Amino acid sequence: MSAADARIAMVQGASRGIGLALVETLLEASDVQRVFATSRNPVHSEGLAALRARHGDRLVCEPLDVTAEDSIRAAARQIGERTPRLHWLFNCAGVLHDAPVRPEKRLEDVDPAHLARAFAVNAFGPLLVAKHFLALLAHGERSVLANLSARVGSIEDNRLGGWYAYRASKAAQNMFTRTLAIETRRRAPRLICVALHPGTVATNLSAPYRAGIDPDRVFPPRKAASQLWSVVQSLEPEDSGRFLDWAGKPIAW
Repeated sequence: MSAADARIAMVQGASRGIGLALVETLLEASDVQRVFATSRNPVHSEGLAALRARHGDRLVCEPLDVTAEDSIRAAARQIGERTPRLHWLFNCAGVLHDAPVRPEKRLEDVDPAHLARAFAVNAFGPLLVAKHFLALLAHGERSVLANLSARVGSIEDNRLGGWYAYRASKAAQNMFTRTLAIETRRRAPRLICVALHPGTVATNLSAPYRAGIDPDRVFPPRKAASQLWSVVQSLEPEDSGRFLDWAGKPIAW
């Protein structure tokens, strides 16, 4: 692959779950030259270490704490010194629950600290990543900023209630994605900004809540990553600002 044909990807929240599976999927893609994987402590991820051993310098790991803007800024600077452009950026870090806190079943369960944590990770984090990495995505070639969202972040689709912090923080993330897509149509018309729902994935995040779900509707992380990658590859500029599921079908905001 020549330098002119080189395509570079980045996965934020890459140490486990869907993020780690996306790193592996991207490293196996013939049109991806290099993958930057970021997380709070990438050196502590056995999964990333195994991929690094297998793929060598095609995988570059950098620390990035999505709740700390200085950390995001530093990661953008470090990655910018290694590459002048990114073609795909996946924001994967998310929080549904932190033990012993569980998603709220009723209004009395709402806790300000849990709300703040959910918004910091699920909503503010992806927006701040976009803020500091936009210069690497706005280069005149086709590029994609994909924020991993969730169907429960759809206001129109909310039929069950509950899960105040997670629902609202994902809804806020969706609004940020839509707003960013409108701005970047002017500033970087070949950048496609989308929100993606991966479906129910067999990760630690979903583990306590999969008991009543048909096992055929629970995707292993690698399958979920492969499906998301297929959606991203099929996107066109007119898709910017959309909320899509793992099959590329639109979800109401």
